[in-house]
Amino acid sequence: MFPEDPKHLLDASKKTSKSTVFVKELSEKDRHRILRHFLGLEESDRLLRFGTYLPDAMIEKYVDGIDFSRDKVFGVISHHFRIVGVGHLAYAPRAENDDVTDKDKVAEFGVSVSKIARGKGIGSKLFERGAIHCRNDDVDTLYMHCLSSNQTMIHIAKKAGMEIHREYGEADAYLKILPADAVSVLKEAMQEQVAAIDYTIKANTRAAAKWLSHLPGMKDSSK
Repeated sequence: MFPEDPKHLLDASKKTSKSTVFVKELSEKDRHRILRHFLGLEESDRLLRFGTYLPDAMIEKYVDGIDFSRDKVFGVISHHFRIVGVGHLAYAPRAENDDVTDKDKVAEFGVSVSKIARGKGIGSKLFERGAIHCRNDDVDTLYMHCLSSNQTMIHIAKKAGMEIHREYGEADAYLKILPADAVSVLKEAMQEQVAAIDYTIKANTRAAAKWLSHLPGMKDSSK
């Protein structure tokens, strides 16, 4: 077997992805993968993510409306090169009656994780990435809205030290974030660099797997 054998790279990528969660900032080119992720959510998961069940047409409208020049979207990529976790950091002007912050803008974070990727800490990693980006972007208040039945998100919120308010079966939480410093800026930059390398490796591995699938007697292991 040659050192650069693509099947060897594929196996190595699978082993790494099982133990490590890399969170990468997504862009316009990933819009179709983001849509695929949301459309793959079961009805109950759509309810927990959006607070109501959204049919496919509304999901498509939501994804089409994401403004990557304003908001930040983070994702976790599986070894199959599919998005299995999405965190959407949406910015909004501070409300006039908002006495929690005196900054010009606030952020709201929404998280979803594919069923096949549960129990790996992906939701927490996405939240941590969203919070540190807020810190480095001069946003000191991060909001999160979810149904009170969404115990996973409430657990993540409590773990992060968010103050939670409950009303009419829904939960609103906010987290006060410290000002940026050299450590937080360097930490986010390093996280993105490592995630970008992981993204490239998985993309190349998928391409190699597709190449292998065209060889006699080989199956496409990228699916």
